[in-house]
Formats: sequence, C-alpha cells, structure tokens
Amino acid sequence: MAEQNAPEWRAHAAAGALLLLDTLTLGYAPAGPWDTPSFSLGVIGLTGIVLLYVAWYRFTFKRRGLIPWLDLWQDPAGSSQKAIIAGVATIALAWVLGNPLQEQMPDPSGLILTLIGLLMLLNGIYVKLSIGPLADSE
Repeated sequence: MAEQNAPEWRAHAAAGALLLLDTLTLGYAPAGPWDTPSFSLGVIGLTGIVLLYVAWYRFTFKRRGLIPWLDLWQDPAGSSQKAIIAGVATIALAWVLGNPLQEQMPDPSGLILTLIGLLMLLNGIYVKLSIGPLADSE
C-alpha cells in the first residue's frame, strides 16, 4: 500500500542526472542575466545535485520531503556509521577534486563537495549522539 502512495522519483533522477552530465562533461550553459556562462554552469550543476537528492529521498523513504527525520530510519546505528563514512569519503573526494584535479573540474567543485561531505558528517554524528548519549531516557 505504501508503494502505491509513494511519490514519483524517476523524473527528478533523470533531470538531475542530465543536468549533472551537462555540468561535468558537455559544459553547455547560457550566459544568463549575470553574463557569465561559468556561473550558469554552476547553477545548473547545483540544481542537478538537488534533484538527485530529492529523487534519493523519495526513493528511500517513500514520501515527499527533504529532511531524513530520525524516526524514518530503520537502523539508525548502522546508517549513521555509513553516513559518517560517506561524509569522510566525500570530503576526501572534495580535496582530490579541488587540488590535483582542479584543472579538469569546474572551479567550485571541491568547495561544494566539501559542504556536502560536512553536512553528511554532521547528520551521521547527530544520529550517533541522538541514539547514544543524548537519547531520551525513560
């Protein structure tokens, strides 16, 4: 029954993948009102990332929204560990994209991935603390 009421996620995933593909490979972007194609390309890439996140959220939790509330998690302890590991890996990838591969990637790639990695790390630590030392005691 929950599957029937689950919001559609495929359109968000397809649009996000196309926008991110354009940003990383094709590099097509209009000059826009700010008269700089590189800024437009960054906006296109960020929009693609946001759409991919929305698709992931809808696919994972079978509901509309953006914030993965703790009561939606099936295994908070295991998932928080995965979120922490993914956050650290994303920060490491951000360093690689921002330093050795800087010439091949759009300029703010490392900065944006660092932000995403830090948010993932913060989320994982929050869940660890919420089920551990900061848990409600009854």
